[in-house]
Amino acid sequence: MRIAKITNSPCFNGVSNGKKETFLEKFHSCTKNSADMTDTILVPRTIFKGYLGIMTGTTLVTLGGLVNKTKHPKLFKGTMAAGLLTSLYGTYAFVRPFIIKDAPGVAKNK
Repeated sequence: MRIAKITNSPCFNGVSNGKKETFLEKFHSCTKNSADMTDTILVPRTIFKGYLGIMTGTTLVTLGGLVNKTKHPKLFKGTMAAGLLTSLYGTYAFVRPFIIKDAPGVAKNK
């Protein structure tokens, strides 16, 4: 099998129509649906706080697991307790809009 010629498309060499494209313009020009780059999703603030709480709590628990509990028992217990409490708050903040319908920050209109 013989490959005769490999051509560069304008999406990869960075030059189209005689002008230099910026980094983001390269992505916009190469995407099939340009709304994929600029589309946003509205997330309630409490659900966002829940995501942050769960991720932070998991990070603190992991950090506590990496600390040697025999050499640094206070740091081990502190990071584990902080991680568990943060994950517990994150779970509560994530689930609250679905359980308590009249909570502040929950959209009441459809």
